[in-house]
Amino acid sequence: MLEVKLHDIGEGMTEGEILHYFVKPGDKVNRDQPLIEVQTDKVTAELPSPAAGVVKEILVAPGTTVKVGTTLLVIESEAMAALPVKKPVPLRGEEIGMQKQLVLTPPKGGRILAVPYTRKIARENGVDIEQLIGTGPGGRITEEDVLRYASCEPAQLKKEEPEIPVMKAKLPPAERVSIPFKGRRKQIAKKMVHSLKTIPHVTHFEEIDMTELLQFRKELKALGQNVSAAAFFIKAAAIALQDFPVFNAKLDEENEVILLEQEKNIGLAADSEDGLIVPVIHRAETKTIKQIHSEMKELTKKAQENKLSSSELTGGTFTISNVGPLGSIGATPVINHPETGLMAFHATKEKPVVKNGEIVIGWVMNVSMSFDHRVADGAHAVAFTNRFKELIENPKLLILELV
Repeated sequence: MLEVKLHDIGEGMTEGEILHYFVKPGDKVNRDQPLIEVQTDKVTAELPSPAAGVVKEILVAPGTTVKVGTTLLVIESEAMAALPVKKPVPLRGEEIGMQKQLVLTPPKGGRILAVPYTRKIARENGVDIEQLIGTGPGGRITEEDVLRYASCEPAQLKKEEPEIPVMKAKLPPAERVSIPFKGRRKQIAKKMVHSLKTIPHVTHFEEIDMTELLQFRKELKALGQNVSAAAFFIKAAAIALQDFPVFNAKLDEENEVILLEQEKNIGLAADSEDGLIVPVIHRAETKTIKQIHSEMKELTKKAQENKLSSSELTGGTFTISNVGPLGSIGATPVINHPETGLMAFHATKEKPVVKNGEIVIGWVMNVSMSFDHRVADGAHAVAFTNRFKELIENPKLLILELV
C-alpha cells in the first residue's frame, strides 16, 4: 500500500486545508493523476498520485486542516498489490479538532481536466464540473466553460437536464452570520501572530514629494511608455537595499548571525479574494523599471486568479505594500517574517510644499517603514528611507543606477 501524505509544497508550509478529492475508494488511478486539491497559506495545489493503482481508502474529510505529513488516502499500487501492509489509522474528529462526516461525491466519468482555479470557480457557482465538455487544449475545462454553464447556456453540457431553481433563503436581520476561519485566512493570521511575537517592530514615517515622478511618468507616457509608480518604488527600494544591506537580511538567532542576502527579491503584498498574498519579483536590482512593471502586472493578475506557482511566492528578502490606490494615509505594517523590513506606500495627495523658500502646490505621499529592531536601529531606517526618498523625488537619478 502507498500512503499519500500532505507534503511541503511551499516555503515554510506546516499545514493545509483539504478542499476536494478528485477520486473515491475503488477508483483506478494513473501515476501523476491529480488526487487531492489542497489550499495552503500561499497557493491552491493538486497532489498527484505517486503510482498507478487503486484507491483503497480516504482518511481525511474535505474542509479539514491537517499538518504536513498527515496521510490523506491510501493507494494499492499495481506493483505492490500482493505485499502485506499495515493499515493506517484514520484521523478521528477529536484528533483534528473537527467533527465532520466524510461525504464524497463519486465521479461520474473519467479524469476531468481543469486547473484548481477553474474548479474553484465551479464550486463557487454551484456547477458540477463533471457535467461539462471542455473547450480548452486536450479537452481541458476552462473558466469560460464553467461560467457559460452557470449562465444556463446549454452548448457545453454533456447531457441536457432541466435545471431546478434553488431558492436562497435570506437570513433574518437579527441573525448573526459566521465566516469560516480557515484556509489562507487562518494561515495569514498565524504568520502575523508569529511575526509580532518574534520581531520587535518599529515603524518609521516619512513624506515624499511625488511631483517630479508624476511629471516624469507623464513624459514617458507621451513617448508611449506607460509605467506604474509602483515599478519605480520597487527599483528604488532595490537600489536602497544595495546601499543599506542590513534591511535585505534575515536574523539566524540559533547561530547568532545576521545573514545578508545577495539578491534583492522584492515581495509585492497583493490583495486577493482569499486574502493577502505576496508574490516575489526576483533579482529586482538587475531589472529595468519597464521589466519590473511588466512582471509586477503579471504577478498581480496571477495572484487575483490564484494561479501563482510556488517559485513565484518564495525567496523574498524585502516586502513592499502599495496601499495608496485604496486611499490609505498611514499604517504600521507587520513584517513578513523572517525578513527585516517592510515599506508601505500610502495615498498621494495635493498639498502645499515649500520649494526654494516659496509655498507651492505639490503631490505628497506618506511612507511607513517597519523594521526589525534586533537587526537595525532607527538611524539606519531613517538613512535607508532618505535614500529611497532621494531616488523617488529625483527619478532621473534612477537612470544612473540602472544595470
